[in-house]
Amino acid sequence: MQMLRFLVLSLACLTTALAQEAPEYGPAKGTLVIVGGGNHNGTGISETFINKAGGLSAKIIIVPTAGGNRNADGTIQVFKEEQILASWKKLGCTNVHMLHTHDPKVADTEEFAKTLRDASGVWFNGGRQWNIVDSYAHTLTYREFHKVLERGGVIGGSSAGATIQGDYLVRGAIAGPNIMMSPEPSHQKAFAFLRKSAIDQHLNTRNRWDDLIPVMKKMPEFIGIGLSEATAIIVTGDRFEVMGKWKVTIHDATRVHEPWEKSYFVLSAGDVYNMKTRRVEKLGIGDQKPVVVRP
Repeated sequence: MQMLRFLVLSLACLTTALAQEAPEYGPAKGTLVIVGGGNHNGTGISETFINKAGGLSAKIIIVPTAGGNRNADGTIQVFKEEQILASWKKLGCTNVHMLHTHDPKVADTEEFAKTLRDASGVWFNGGRQWNIVDSYAHTLTYREFHKVLERGGVIGGSSAGATIQGDYLVRGAIAGPNIMMSPEPSHQKAFAFLRKSAIDQHLNTRNRWDDLIPVMKKMPEFIGIGLSEATAIIVTGDRFEVMGKWKVTIHDATRVHEPWEKSYFVLSAGDVYNMKTRRVEKLGIGDQKPVVVRP
């Protein structure tokens, strides 16, 4: 009887330990909302982000920095807070604020970063993702972004605000967004809210379906995620669900996607994918199997 009790307790402890095992890809707490760009009104994506943050009265921080740190003539870019926050206030948000600086020295100060301490949601706008890196990488603000997730909050973003959430910074080159792998070491590392990943966007409108293939050949241990416009993945732990109007590509160099000639497959709205097991766990509307979209 004692031996049986010991075995039961051991099994219970093992089960608890496995349940508490830290995720390999996504955040241990909190949620990521990663959007492929474009207008996603009517998809429920913004509403999902707001709900994950705690509702319309939750403190939400909008970061427009990807839109540019400097103008073409070298002058400092200035964002008008009322314009940046207008769409969120239209949705009913009552505690939404803009956070922006072009200067990493400012971003490394307590005065600048402290507004994030009680925030439950952060949203990164689109633009060029290297601007976000130049402003916030290796600063106190960067660490506070991660702490929002550690408290169970939500990080979201669209276009450049999607790519910055990955681990490798796709299209980070200053010379232009058509360069998939930046030659600049400082623009190769994203913020790794979603670890061991490279995230691309605007797949459908800019015909980028195959663009992650060379990235995955260089980093086969990573997972590549391509997002169509008005389409998002909602990440909790090592799983995500597809939400929105179109498709998400999964580039997985560890698997052969027979009988497809491409090294990726495509998910649709409602599909649930496990990044750790590299398996589709649930099929969405109509229970359609993932298919390859051939441009």
